[in-house]
Amino acid sequence: MRNKEQEDITLLGKKKVKYHYDYCPEILETFQNRHPENDYWVKFNCPEFTALCPITGQPDYATIYISYVPNEKMVESKSLKLYLVSFRNHGDFHEDVVNVIMKDLVKLMEPKYIEVWGKFLPRGGISIDPYANYGQPGTKFEELAWRRFAEHDMVAMDKVDNR
Repeated sequence: MRNKEQEDITLLGKKKVKYHYDYCPEILETFQNRHPENDYWVKFNCPEFTALCPITGQPDYATIYISYVPNEKMVESKSLKLYLVSFRNHGDFHEDVVNVIMKDLVKLMEPKYIEVWGKFLPRGGISIDPYANYGQPGTKFEELAWRRFAEHDMVAMDKVDNR
């Protein structure tokens, strides 16, 4: 039974959901954060992310890590899953994919802080691991964004390896 604050959640619990296999940001849904006064992390790991190389059309596989500190809104996880699946037949470079995901989530939720890290499997003998982050301007989260960016992949807690 949904209450008033859950009325915008339309995908969760729905048995027959249409999967979009080309970029579909409009599928993203939010719900109200019940604890906006608290600073806390929400983390998602998507180890089966797939997109296409925009030049060759070959598939690129990655684990996408999304970590954020919510503000008033939070992303609903089933809609996030469907959104990430929507990249399946989308052609874009690894760096673009990570930035698009981050910007879509910033636009959707206006989080205090967010970071998106793509750990792509090697193709042609090289792997690419783009990282993007954002902190609300004029807040302590803007400083956090710079610190996390400057120290990215240099501290043990950031070391994630899917290879």
